[in-house]
Amino acid sequence: MKHVFYFSFIVAALFSCGAKDEGPDATGTFEAEEIVISAPVTGAIEALDIREGEPVNAGQFLGWIDSTQLYLRKKQLLAQIEAILSRKPHIATQLAAYRVQLETAERELQRVENLYRAEAATRKQVDDARAQVAVIRRQMEAHRSSLDISSQGLVSETLPLTAQIEQIDHQIRESRIVSPIDGTVLGKYAAAHELVTVGKPLFKMANLDALDLRAYVAGALFSQLKLNQPVRVRVDDGKDNYREYPGVVTWISDKAEFTPKTIQTKEERADLVYAVKIRVENDGFLKIGMYGEALF
Repeated sequence: MKHVFYFSFIVAALFSCGAKDEGPDATGTFEAEEIVISAPVTGAIEALDIREGEPVNAGQFLGWIDSTQLYLRKKQLLAQIEAILSRKPHIATQLAAYRVQLETAERELQRVENLYRAEAATRKQVDDARAQVAVIRRQMEAHRSSLDISSQGLVSETLPLTAQIEQIDHQIRESRIVSPIDGTVLGKYAAAHELVTVGKPLFKMANLDALDLRAYVAGALFSQLKLNQPVRVRVDDGKDNYREYPGVVTWISDKAEFTPKTIQTKEERADLVYAVKIRVENDGFLKIGMYGEALF
C-alpha cells in the first residue's frame, strides 16, 4: 500500500505540472497608429457626418467647412487682375501711326530712286530718303520695345495675385473633409455649425485591421529577439481561457527602461526591460488598450 501511495502522489504531481498554463514571455497592451484630422481652413462647419466607432474609407467625403469668404476673396483678386491688365497698351494701335509714316517714306524712297535712275534726282536725295525710312523704322522698334516692357511689367504685377488665387483654390478644395485612410473613427471633437480655426482637431481615427502589441521583454530574452520573428500572442477569452493569434515582431527598442507601472508588480518595476512591438492581424475581437501576452 505504501508503494501505491507514492506512485499515486507522483502521478498527481506530474499531471498538475502538465496542466499548468504556459507563462508569458512578455506582456503589454494593444495600440494603433492614431491620426488626428484637423481643420485646414477657418470657417463654420456646414456638415460633419461621422459617428464614433464608424468605419470609413480612404477618400470618403465626410463633410465640409463654409468657403464663402474664400470664394469672395478669389473674386476680388480676379477683379484686381482684370483692372491691372486693362492698362496694357494696345501695341498694334500705338504703332499704327509709325506704319503710316513708314509706308509714306518707303513710297517717297521708291519715287526718288526712280527719278535718280532717270537722272532727274541727285544721289543726296536718294540717301536722304533712305535715311528717313531707317529713322522711322528705328523709332518704331524703340516704341515697340517700350510697349513690350510696359506690358510685361503689368503682367508681372498680376503674378502675386495669381499665386494668391491658387492658394485660395487649394483652401477651397481643402474645405472638403475627407478621410485620409481606411479606418475607424475613434473620437469626434467638433460638430456641424461650430466655428473652427485652422488646426483645430475635428476627429481622431485609426486603422484597426492590424494592431500592435506593445510589450516589455526582460533582458534575458532580449538577445533572442529579431525583427520579423514570428510570435504567439494571446488575450483573455473568458475565465481561464485564451484566444491566440499569430504575430510578427516589427520594432525592437534599442534602449532599456524601467517596467511601466501598469504592467508588473511593485517589486518587478525596479527591473530594466526592453519595449517591442508585435503586429497582430485583427479579427474584430482585439481592441485598443486590451491586455495581451506574447510567447516567443
